[in-house]
Amino acid sequence: MRGNLIRAISALAAGALAATSFASQAKDLSADQQQFLALFQELVETNTALSTGSCTLAAERMAARLGAAGLAQSQITLFADPEHPKDGGLVAVYPGTSKVLKPILAIAHIDVVEAKREDWQRDPFKLVEEDGYFYARGVSDNKAMAAGLVDTLIRFQQSGYKPKRTVKIALTCGEETNGAFNGAEWLAANKRDLIDAEFAINEGGGGTSDGRGKVVEQTIQVGEKTFATYRLETRNPGGHSSVPRPDNAIYQLAHALAKLEAHEFALEMSDTTRTYFREAGKGRGDAIGQAMMALAANPQDSAAEAVVNEDPFLHSNLRTTCVATMLDGGHARNALAQRAGAFVNCRIFPGHSVESIREELAAIVGDSGVDITILPPMRPAPPAPPLDPKIIGPAQALVSKYFPGVPLVPVMSNGYTDSTFLTAVGIPAYGVPGGWGDPDGNGVHGLDERIEGRSLFVGRDFLFDLIKAYANPS
Repeated sequence: MRGNLIRAISALAAGALAATSFASQAKDLSADQQQFLALFQELVETNTALSTGSCTLAAERMAARLGAAGLAQSQITLFADPEHPKDGGLVAVYPGTSKVLKPILAIAHIDVVEAKREDWQRDPFKLVEEDGYFYARGVSDNKAMAAGLVDTLIRFQQSGYKPKRTVKIALTCGEETNGAFNGAEWLAANKRDLIDAEFAINEGGGGTSDGRGKVVEQTIQVGEKTFATYRLETRNPGGHSSVPRPDNAIYQLAHALAKLEAHEFALEMSDTTRTYFREAGKGRGDAIGQAMMALAANPQDSAAEAVVNEDPFLHSNLRTTCVATMLDGGHARNALAQRAGAFVNCRIFPGHSVESIREELAAIVGDSGVDITILPPMRPAPPAPPLDPKIIGPAQALVSKYFPGVPLVPVMSNGYTDSTFLTAVGIPAYGVPGGWGDPDGNGVHGLDERIEGRSLFVGRDFLFDLIKAYANPS
């Protein structure tokens, strides 16, 4: 599995990223890099999909590696809800020397999206190296980071490192399956003291390449939208289809959805998105980039908004969005529908509750005959964490070191991560930079997921250095 990729990592990393730990003359991985690759392979090849896998087994294997490195059993907590025995996780605590500084928490989910062997070119649960990339389910989302966290504590322990802050890591299950047991949510509700920290780092940030090996941007996630799904439903006595009536359940639902389709939620900006539009706009060099900067300076600039809205991501980054995702209704082909329903998925801009958006949907539809219900699970909707210099500063310094000339830009995610649960209980969580992906998304959540070998190893070292920087504030 190693062969060509290792030589490519050694040569390319030193040439393109001057501050990595690789030397251009290296012929093989160092001992600690080999140790990390073995750890990563074991985690990736432990199936953690909801239907067929076990996060509990993956957590136990990572706990065994931490124990073998010298961490005491008292530093490692394995947890699993009795009703979800395969959805367990772990928390490991590496003590700091300061009695004043609060800990830092680093979290990564170890569950993965479902993957069927018959759909993939390669076995999704076998780590395969081809043409400078590692392929398998979860290599990018999010086992590279999870392996990096375990590796960081192992390196701390083996080197005898003494941080000022206590460093905690949490590997959790359930992020990929809305409605299933979620380990981060469970820890926040049941083991708040165990994960208590001044702040947390998580997935959500990271870099983007130009698709040809050059990293062109690094981001740090500061805030994210809230995920919520609503059920719109109409009901009717129905009847024989030969005698249509004006109060038709399907048409009533269709009229409601047409109103929703035509509705544009109001433009909003937070400190994070305003900074993102200003700084990312500078680097684009096109009409959209100019409009981004104009909108950051004046959110009321309707001409700039019209240009920015041409980009689907940027359009969604400026507002709450709601879209119909599934339809059902009727009971027979020759009968008037007695019921019609639609599922509407909303991604809610920070600062709005799930209930307030339900009320806005009701106002948009303007028909009391359309029942609108919030579907469980109902996620929290915390405000975005602050653009805190003690978080942004060390990340910026390391981006400048590892990726000279590449900007670090704060970004709000249009999706969501487990950071929601931490921020909601008073642990502001940030998605950190480091590794990178290609413009095509690297097959995340799709077929033949992959991670560039350099991204894996450079991201591992970046994460190690970032945690050290946070653990030893100047």
